[in-house]
Amino acid sequence: MAIKVKAVERQLKVGKDAGSYRFMLQAEIYNTLTAQKVISEAAVRSGIPEGALSAAWDAIGQVVKVWATEGHSIAIPGLGRMRFGVRATTVDDVSKVSNGLITTRRVIFSPSTEIKDELLNTSINITCYDRDGKIIKRVTSTDPGTIEDPEDPNDPNNPSSGGNSGNSGHQGGTGNPGEGD
Repeated sequence: MAIKVKAVERQLKVGKDAGSYRFMLQAEIYNTLTAQKVISEAAVRSGIPEGALSAAWDAIGQVVKVWATEGHSIAIPGLGRMRFGVRATTVDDVSKVSNGLITTRRVIFSPSTEIKDELLNTSINITCYDRDGKIIKRVTSTDPGTIEDPEDPNDPNNPSSGGNSGNSGHQGGTGNPGEGD
């Protein structure tokens, strides 16, 4: 398998290069798989009846919602962990601390080693389109496969690193040292 990316030539509308054309990359999404499609496929692969899988799927979804809102980091078997967090600005005085510092609420997903390895070993195919929609080039990746790690504050690909307050505020950990975060 390969990740399919398209590079489309588009005219920039803003910024210092407004009016010039640049190739903009974006992953091609084939379609969104419904929960029912996933459950049906899992039933075929596991031999567990769809009804039982569907009930388990719904129950797990409810548990994840409840526990994440209570501040837990939730393990998602075979995939990684997720938790809730915030992005916030910083202040130099405690009297200025308020809800107004929060710029966004966010879901933080930390992939498992297995998922990162799968991504690392998946090739990327890029199809280039000119401004008229004509295919003008195809490229297959030869990059080193650098993976962004949201848990590594020293990762230069992590938007939360480098002094950015991307993980400020309540992080949604378990509160127990060595767990969750």
